[in-house]
Amino acid sequence: MFKILVEKELKAILQSPKFVATFGVCSLLILLSVFIGIKEYHSSVAQYETATQLVDQSLAEATSFYAMTNTVYRKPSPMQIFVSGVSFDVGRLSKISSSEDVKLERSSYSESPLFAVFRFIDFTFIVQVVLSLFAILFTFDAINGERESGTLKLALSNAIPRGQYLFSKFVGSWLGLTIPLLIPILIGVLLLMVLNVPMTGDDWAKLVALIGVSILYFTFFIALSLLVSSITKQSSVSFLVLLVVWIMLVLIVPRAATMAAGQLVSVPTVAENESQKDRFRTDQQQLVQEWRQEAWKNRFTSLEGASREERRAFYEANRDAWEQEDREVRSEMELKVTEFNRKLNEELRNIKFEQERLAFLLSRFSPASAYQLTAMNLGGTNTSIKKRYEDQMFAYRETFSTYLTVKQQEERDERRREAQKSGSGGRSFMFLGSGGEAVDASDMPKFVEPKESLSAVLRPSMIDFGLLSVFTVIAFAGAFVAFIRYDVR
Repeated sequence: MFKILVEKELKAILQSPKFVATFGVCSLLILLSVFIGIKEYHSSVAQYETATQLVDQSLAEATSFYAMTNTVYRKPSPMQIFVSGVSFDVGRLSKISSSEDVKLERSSYSESPLFAVFRFIDFTFIVQVVLSLFAILFTFDAINGERESGTLKLALSNAIPRGQYLFSKFVGSWLGLTIPLLIPILIGVLLLMVLNVPMTGDDWAKLVALIGVSILYFTFFIALSLLVSSITKQSSVSFLVLLVVWIMLVLIVPRAATMAAGQLVSVPTVAENESQKDRFRTDQQQLVQEWRQEAWKNRFTSLEGASREERRAFYEANRDAWEQEDREVRSEMELKVTEFNRKLNEELRNIKFEQERLAFLLSRFSPASAYQLTAMNLGGTNTSIKKRYEDQMFAYRETFSTYLTVKQQEERDERRREAQKSGSGGRSFMFLGSGGEAVDASDMPKFVEPKESLSAVLRPSMIDFGLLSVFTVIAFAGAFVAFIRYDVR
């Protein structure tokens, strides 16, 4: 009997006039999103490769280590084809310099504001919005629709257990809606291979997990529709109730959670943060300037009444030591500024992290948020992408700055020796980078992209996966309890 009931539900869905239209629209949207995502990915990769080549060329052609400037770019991920997340909102590059903070800037949306208004429609968006409505459209009258047509009373008159009848409705609806949707999804996966998207083994595992959690999210709305249909008597009422619930879960709760977190956890503005940095740097520069004035005054105290030639000889004899002392003081000042900026950025980041954590915690009351968060985590396009890259870039800046300091000192010593040999009194070394052959930077450290292991990605995703499972079980359990007490008359 269970098999017969499942087959009946399958036929009712597949033979429905609205199935062809809705299935066609959903399939077209899925395939278009994957195809456009692949094209956008290839375009981003080409832009990334061109930019990195220009940076490498600029470094290779530099005639002085003092004239070297470095920029690091964020590499596009193939998973952004399915889950764009915040990848287009986060900056694409950061300058690497001891005098500037590491900060990702120039995001894709900042350069093309039009796409920020009409955001990229990816696979996750289609599942979260379109397919959830698709599930509601076909199952909102699963129980009360049968009651209105009289078939529910007829079916239950054959001594069919109500639990078995409800479960057959659930299984039949799930098979009738999920299996057809796997067709465009698999075609989209095939497009990855046809259009030469470089997917690693971890990427394929993440994609499989993404499809799995998408099906689970879709299943929740089938169970939710059965619950509402088992509570209400009329199909029109159940549709309106489901529509209101859908709006609350998909549109309102995630945004309300973000607004609540913003009010509960206050984050300093960028202007306030930059103002503190500028004020501290100005104070440190003033201290260095005062120290230099006092130092130069004390250095010539013992030469009061000395001739011009004696002063000149004394300066030449102590110049190297004084310049070294000045450099050490300036370096100490830069280290203090860098450390202050680092601590300030760390404090700001911690406050933002607390705000994000609270927003995500509150938003997880919505299955739509739980799905989006786990999808972004699997795709590597969640909010932590900024922290991962900036942490890696900060570590690289320390390595690059150390390398540059050593090379600049070597270059300064070499230029001074050349100047002394040429009889210029050692002054020409001050004009560094004024021409000549390119310096040898073959041993310059390279930036390594931050990578997350598959286990590191799957571990936090299990929380949202578990939440979606709990939501689905609760919805089906509620439907079961309601249907047991349902009046079929």
